[in-house]
Amino acid sequence: MMQGLPLDLIGWVFAVTLQMATPLVLAGLGGMYSERGGVVNIGLEGMMLMGAFTAAAVTYYTLNPWLGILAAVAAGGGLAAVHAIVCVKFKGNHIVSGTGIILFGAGFTTLMLEVVWHRKGYGETITNTIPDIVIEPIQNIPLIGQAFGVISPIVIFMFVATILSWYILFKTPFGLRLRAAGEDPSTLDSAGVSVEWTRAIGVIISGCLAGLGGAYLSIGFGSAFGKNMTDGRGFIALAAMIFGNWSPFGILIAGLFFGFLDGLNYAIQIYFPALLPYANFIAMLPYLLVVVALGVIRRSIPPKGIAIPYEKERKA
Repeated sequence: MMQGLPLDLIGWVFAVTLQMATPLVLAGLGGMYSERGGVVNIGLEGMMLMGAFTAAAVTYYTLNPWLGILAAVAAGGGLAAVHAIVCVKFKGNHIVSGTGIILFGAGFTTLMLEVVWHRKGYGETITNTIPDIVIEPIQNIPLIGQAFGVISPIVIFMFVATILSWYILFKTPFGLRLRAAGEDPSTLDSAGVSVEWTRAIGVIISGCLAGLGGAYLSIGFGSAFGKNMTDGRGFIALAAMIFGNWSPFGILIAGLFFGFLDGLNYAIQIYFPALLPYANFIAMLPYLLVVVALGVIRRSIPPKGIAIPYEKERKA
């Protein structure tokens, strides 16, 4: 049994890393779409909360988790649309708007938790959650089978979304326009493309992905909605976005790294109880690295036009 423990432990940490990384990568990709277009979106935390609550509530009432997923994506996108109107249409402060979205998401979902389930901490357990996909041919393969033998479809979508985002960003006309909106919006405007609409679409996509990440927490990885259950993951997603230099594959790698730290914390609690006094330090590492990402890393260069309102030139 002891000889098999290291291999089991590595496979278990690998599986938990994927689980913990999924909401971070999805929200980080969302932040990339917004900031590549020139709009800072620190409101990812609030959008994830809205997605988590909406997915749980819709699934609870309809008993259909797929409707819950769609509703979560719509809820995140709707909240992002508000952010786009404030920041793009009315040239509002991006940080203030994002902070307002976080506070609204936390307050609204806490209130609705009591309205729907009459509870203050966690709602009732949801039995109809997103079913895992069982891949029998690889279930018995060491390490790989433990991580991918039984896997959530949202985890698979995380990888699909990364590849798809790379293709959209660098191989499609929309990706070119989005990058131009964040780097040199005047050039985009002179080409006859609306800077406002391009930026707004990028922000809405960010909300949709953040909402999906939140839904994974409540009905994908978990089976209930809890008060403030995102637990700062929206901010860690921002750090993953910066670590990844606003690129899809960089965000995937950074998200997996943060997910690994979370998995390591759980591994310590389960496999090494003697190290429990140090578990809180391990749990703190992702948040500590947020500070490192935002204040120390110098290689990451944001888009030149980020957070700068674009004023269309008026002809004399």
